[in-house]
Order: sequence, then structure tokens, then C-alpha cells
Amino acid sequence: MRVAAVQLNSQDDKQRNLERAERLVRAAAADGAELVCLPEKWNLLGGPEALLAGAEPLEGPSLSAARGWARELGIHLVAGSIAERAAGHERLFNTSVLIGPDGEDVAAYRKIHMFDVEVEGVTYRESATEQGGEEIVTAPAGEVEVGMTVCYDLRFPELYRILALRGAELITVPSAFTVPTGRAHWDVLLRARAIEDQVFVLAAGQIGIAPPHYESFGHSSIVDPWGAVLALAPDEECIVVADLDLAEQRQVREKLPSLANRRPEAYRWPQEVVA
Repeated sequence: MRVAAVQLNSQDDKQRNLERAERLVRAAAADGAELVCLPEKWNLLGGPEALLAGAEPLEGPSLSAARGWARELGIHLVAGSIAERAAGHERLFNTSVLIGPDGEDVAAYRKIHMFDVEVEGVTYRESATEQGGEEIVTAPAGEVEVGMTVCYDLRFPELYRILALRGAELITVPSAFTVPTGRAHWDVLLRARAIEDQVFVLAAGQIGIAPPHYESFGHSSIVDPWGAVLALAPDEECIVVADLDLAEQRQVREKLPSLANRRPEAYRWPQEVVA
């Protein structure tokens, strides 16, 4: 399967963001990509007030546009993530949707782990406006089983291991990684998750500055199950494309069967976790 990651510099201007996303999705399809992944908050990236004002239901205009692109181009499209306003919930979800070539939703994943951190003096409290999902999601995209994650999820290897054990061959990581954490950890974490779980990793990132104080690292990447970086984006809005060799993945899993060699009966979660 040929896959592509779209790298964007989204802002708090939704129409602008949709136009740029559409242009790059079309470029990826023209380059032969069968599955395309957009970054986190691809339709609207801004502060809490902007996200609350611009949040949409899954049937809103942003995902409706993405469904139209997938249908017209005949591709699977991971519509990065959007701030989702769901009925009965006061806070938003950070939701990624896998859309099929027929323009229908295949699966929706709500980001589980909230980005509540302090990075170089800047405090992020995602949980102030968003709530974590509860469901781990895999879904088919043609012949490939896709595991779905979003950004900060990358730091939680237990999620990736469960996705692999459920059959994921490719894991998508739409992201808006900060520059300081991205510079230190992005490549290491992507390659570690790929190696540990013997999966392809398709990571589409935001790049550059967005209001009110966001600066995203970019470096969208496609990594193979051996940890080799198949494609890496430059510091600009662009696409990166790579071909996934599923036969090679099967060979990796057969020759170095770390998933098969697990001993779950020996694993115990600590009764108390010291944070």
C-alpha cells in the first residue's frame, strides 16, 4: 500500500485550513497514495476559545468535506483529528475519523490521553476543554488493519501494544507536537513504537506557528517495522509518501517474533503507581 502524510500549518481560520488540506490531499492522491493521513486539528488549530467556538459534530462541514475528497479521489483518508462537539458532553473530544473510498466513515477514535503538561514555561491543559475517549480502535483500510492514535498517545506504549495485538499493521499518529518535545523525542518515539510493535507508523504533523502560542515541530514521518524512516518531511507544508511492504513486515515478525514471545501471564500491573 502506498501511503501519505500531510503536513500543515493550520491556523484559527477554518476555511483557509480546509483549502490547504484539500490541495495537499489531492496532491497525495495524484502521487498514488491509497491512504492519506491529515494532522491533528487540521481544520482548526487555536486556543481553547477558538476550539470551543469552532468545534463540530462528526456530521459537520469539515468531515463532510473530507468525506467528499475521499469519495472523489477513491482513497482511504484519516481525517487527522478535529475538536468534536458530541451531544450530551460538556467538553469536546479530540477525534480522528477513518473514511473509506466510498466516502463513508469506517471508524472514529477519540484521543484517550489528555495533553496536560508544562513545556519550557508554557502550560497546556487539554483537559480544560476536552475529555479523553475510552475506546481503543482498529479498523480495516483495504487489506491493511489500521490502529488509530492522536499525538500525545505516542508516549503510552501500552496503547500501541494493544493495537498491535488486535492486528494493527499500520498505526496512524496525527499530531501537533511542540517544538521542544518534538526536537527531543519525536523521532525516537515514532521509531520505538514501530520497532516494539513491528508496525508501520504514519505520523502527520502540524508545522510552524499558530495562535495563541503554539509552535509545532513538523517532521511528518513514515516509519517501517524495523525502525527505518521511509519518508521525512522538510520544514514546510507538504506531503510525504512511501510504499509499505507488508510481506517484509511479515518476515520481520517471523524472524524476530517478539510479539509471539510475550508472556502475559508473567505481567502484573503495580497495585500503586508512583507518579
